[in-house]
Amino acid sequence: MFALLPIVKKVVALLSLFYLISLPNVVLAQTKPKLTEIGGESVESVLWVGNSFFYYNNSMHDHVRELIKAADPQSRSRGTSVTISGSGIDWHDMESYLRPNGIGKYSFVPGNKIVFNKPGRQFDTVIMMDCSQCPINPQLKSTFHEYMKKDSDIIRKSGARPVLFMSWAYKDNPEMTAQLAEQYTIAGNDNEALVIPAGLAFAKAISKRPDLELYQPDKRHPTLIGTYLAACTTYAAVYRKSPVGNTYAAGMDPATAGFLQSTAQETIREYFGR
Repeated sequence: MFALLPIVKKVVALLSLFYLISLPNVVLAQTKPKLTEIGGESVESVLWVGNSFFYYNNSMHDHVRELIKAADPQSRSRGTSVTISGSGIDWHDMESYLRPNGIGKYSFVPGNKIVFNKPGRQFDTVIMMDCSQCPINPQLKSTFHEYMKKDSDIIRKSGARPVLFMSWAYKDNPEMTAQLAEQYTIAGNDNEALVIPAGLAFAKAISKRPDLELYQPDKRHPTLIGTYLAACTTYAAVYRKSPVGNTYAAGMDPATAGFLQSTAQETIREYFGR
C-alpha cells in the first residue's frame, strides 16, 4: 500500500497540471462577455475601489499608470485607489466617493507638489472588485450581484463608467478561477460593464510558468509578479492597448516582464475574442 503512495501523488500532480492547463478554455466555454471594450471617451481618471488585492506592492493603479506613461509620456492619466482591508464591495460608500470636488480634487505631481484638478466630476471610470471569495460564497453571492448593480447605477449617475475586476483564485484552490470568472462575467453582462479578466491571466501564467511565484506566502495576495500581471491585463482591457513591448517592467528582468505582458495580452484576446 505504502509503495503505491508515490504513484498516487504523481497521478494527482499530473491531473492538477492538466486542470490548470485546460482551465482557461473551460472558463471560456461558459458565459461570454457582452462588452469587449469600455467605449465612450478616452479613459483619463480612474477610481479603484476594492481591498488589499489592489493596494499590495505600492498599489496596482500605480503600475497601470507607469505602463501608460511608458507608452505615452505626455499622458495625463491619473488613478486613485480607495481600499479597505478584507472588505467586500458592500463595505464601500460609492456615492460618497464620487461626490463632486471630493476624492481626487487634487493630485501630487513630481517634486511632491500639489496640483488642483478641474472642479466637478473627478473620475470618468471606476474599477471595482468584491472580496476575494464573496462572488462565490453561498452567503455573500447575492450581495455581490446586488451591489454590482447598485454601484454600477451610482457610477453611471455620476457620469462615469463601471468596470469590474475579476480577481484570481487562491493558490491552493484553483477551481475558484472558473467560478469567479463565471460570476464576474454574469455581473458584467447584467450591468453592461467591462470585465477585466485578471483571474484568467493568473491561471494562464501558472499553467505556462509554474516556476513563477504569483502569490505571497498566504496563498492569496499577489507578489510583485502577480500585481504586474494584473496591471498589464487591466491596461490591455481598459485602454485597449497591448502591453507587449512596454518598457515599464517594475524592476523585473526583461524576460519575465515580457512573459507577463504576452500572457496578459493572450488572455484579453481569448476572453474578449479581439
